[in-house]
Amino acid sequence: MPITAQAILIVAAILFILGLVGVLTRKNIIFILVSLEIMLNAAGMAFIAAGAKWGQPDGQIMFLFILAMAASEVSVGLALIMQAYHQHKTLDVDQLTALRDEPVTI
Repeated sequence: MPITAQAILIVAAILFILGLVGVLTRKNIIFILVSLEIMLNAAGMAFIAAGAKWGQPDGQIMFLFILAMAASEVSVGLALIMQAYHQHKTLDVDQLTALRDEPVTI
């Protein structure tokens, strides 16, 4: 039984919504980063499905671009997370936001 492009797009939409809910509801930076990865993979899946439906390699090329962007995002994100944890001993976004400097008023 062949898998239709519509079914793949529905799965991609579900994954994207799950990732978006994870980004909006989680307070731990690691979970937010994982949710972003889910959203990027859902977008890549949609590009591949669209490319396969129209018989063009553009979707696969865009997925390679998304993979490269996701890899760089993870490397920079994990470095920032490690630095934040090293300095503040927490990964809770609310606690890290409370540490933000107040703007200087003149």
